[in-house]
Amino acid sequence: MRRGARRSGSAPAGRRGRGRLLLAALLIGAGGAATTAALLGSGGPPQPTAAAAGSAPVAAAARPEPPSVPSPTPPAPPAPVPAAAPVAGAAPAATAAAFPAAPPPRHLRIPAIGVSADLITVGLTADGALEVPSGPDYDSPAWYRDSATPGSIGAALIEGHVDSHDDGPSVFYHLGRLVPGDLIEVTGEDGVVRAFSVEGVRTYPKADFPALDVYGITDHPALRLITCGGEFDRDSGHYRDNVVVFARAV
Repeated sequence: MRRGARRSGSAPAGRRGRGRLLLAALLIGAGGAATTAALLGSGGPPQPTAAAAGSAPVAAAARPEPPSVPSPTPPAPPAPVPAAAPVAGAAPAATAAAFPAAPPPRHLRIPAIGVSADLITVGLTADGALEVPSGPDYDSPAWYRDSATPGSIGAALIEGHVDSHDDGPSVFYHLGRLVPGDLIEVTGEDGVVRAFSVEGVRTYPKADFPALDVYGITDHPALRLITCGGEFDRDSGHYRDNVVVFARAV
């Protein structure tokens, strides 16, 4: 993601369409404008270690093979499937009772990497791309409004830029330093702080982004943090990969 010469990484809730989530995922993975980035100095942002991969979940449903060259105009998404529904049938009553529907999030705190920032809300652009923070909100983390609300059953998506050519590190510059067990706190509109524990941190090539693994429906409150990472391609002006943090409610 970028603002001018910037570089980056990279959403009220109701029933959420899995098709729209997958569409957004494919566009993120394609390395388009939503995840454009530029190199900061010679080192670049911290990258996840092999040990940090942890036990990041893999969706039960098989995912289709990604196209070798992402289309700028993806086919129409499948009929929406509520993101609140788990992979295998309805959530047990005890699970649903333990995690009632949460309100939209307003603040994100990640003590291990010094993040404490108000969240903005993003959706999709007219052409189906995931909106990204821009202008005065460039350095803000953003919740994708058509994903689950953090604390509700389902996968909640929060994206953020990694850095910029002009201004250096952005909000998710140190995301790759997280390791399993690190705490993530999301405060909702109701003032309640909902805690998540990191399960794994992984890097995926943008050309082969595992949409269902990242955005697939879950039977518990899950959180996904996404930014750019990996090698910086000077020719394209993009980082080649996405860094994804997998976390679950505690």
